Amino acid sequence: MIDENDTPHILLIDDEAIALSNLTHVLEKEGYEVTACKDGESGLAAMQTTEFDLVLTDLRMPGIDGMGVLNHIRETSPDVPVIMITGHASLDSAVDAMKIGAFHYISKPFRLDEAREVVRSALELRQMKRENNQLKQRIEDISGMASIITQDLSVQRLLETARQIAVTDTSVVIHGESGTGKELLAQFIHQHSQRADGPFVAFNCGALHEEISASELFGHEKGAFTGANSTKIGLFEAAEGGTLFLDEVAEMPLLMQVKLLRVLQERELMRVGSTKPINVDVRVIAASNRDLKAAVDEGQMRNDLYFRLNVVTLTLPALRERRDDIPLLAYFFLRKFSTIMGRDLQDISAEAMQRLVDYDYPGNIRELSNFIERGVALAQGKTLDIEHLPQNLGSLSVRVFKPEMAVTPTTLQEQETEHILNALKMADGNRTQAAKILGIDRVSLWRKLKKLGIDSK
Repeated sequence: MIDENDTPHILLIDDEAIALSNLTHVLEKEGYEVTACKDGESGLAAMQTTEFDLVLTDLRMPGIDGMGVLNHIRETSPDVPVIMITGHASLDSAVDAMKIGAFHYISKPFRLDEAREVVRSALELRQMKRENNQLKQRIEDISGMASIITQDLSVQRLLETARQIAVTDTSVVIHGESGTGKELLAQFIHQHSQRADGPFVAFNCGALHEEISASELFGHEKGAFTGANSTKIGLFEAAEGGTLFLDEVAEMPLLMQVKLLRVLQERELMRVGSTKPINVDVRVIAASNRDLKAAVDEGQMRNDLYFRLNVVTLTLPALRERRDDIPLLAYFFLRKFSTIMGRDLQDISAEAMQRLVDYDYPGNIRELSNFIERGVALAQGKTLDIEHLPQNLGSLSVRVFKPEMAVTPTTLQEQETEHILNALKMADGNRTQAAKILGIDRVSLWRKLKKLGIDSK
């Protein structure tokens, strides 16, 4: 029996009165709530006032036909599955409808068992999409302020300082190794500030070359350069009233640094290709994994920009410096990825936890997250055990390639080969499982093995 409160609501559209009546009777007998409409126009009107879990529509109808209904639903309610009702003569059209998004089709005259099964499968798909959306929302919820998980006194003091400066518009520089959570701390400051209701926008200063970076940050006018077919606002304007997070700010080209300094000083910008200044009200939080003063001394960062940004510096410790937080973070990621993957993992074995705590984490929290994600993918029971972690984790150490220490550093191909072989070893030679560990499909793994000269049979 279907819970009355969770009864699926189905929209049925068919211009043949007998077919409409018969299928309505069949579906209601199954326990579904049915809204029956005799044409596409009334069906679409019903969707304006009612949320449906499934739509069945005749393919051939006068006025708005089944294709018209399908296209409308794909634009307005893409999670709602659509089943096409078709006669034998229009079977090819039903197949075409599936190619553009229909869930399935049923043929007239109806075979009741087939119709029931197709409807049941479509409703299961709808429920799965709804649950996935709810899971995504739950993950977003636990990815906010509460996701700064720590019992480390130095991090707790850092967060207290961050709360104090959040209520001001003081410029902040966040320093820390890659993977320590610099953007997360910037979000924490934003969420505790008076700008919390405004947007939080992030930009990696080293990701793009100078011309594209200028367009991304400051926007451009139509015709400003080849390909500028329309006016575009930049990230400063997009962050109006909120916070702009500039990651790896030391990697920004010097000419861009001049433009950024002017915006910070004058609180106005000019889009690329424009001579009209635009006022902006944005708080800037910068971050770097480098020592900014050293970057100034080396001529890679302007001294005036450094002093403009560096009013307060917050330094995030590396994960190896806060080992007491590793179990807390490991269980957080265990819950997170178990939820995402639909698994029921509830515990981490003592041996696995000890291995995690002992590791040095050159990739910091991001690397720990990757280890747990892989473990959740591999585990079959309710406990993440040591065999679900990289088998050579205990022998891994921080590898820092300095010129004086690595006269002949390993090539990218050598590192890729080692990484693939480790994944294959973790998966006991199972290439499908190894591909999952590597985050690629089996065909891509086969191509890489062939390219690297590794037996790919």
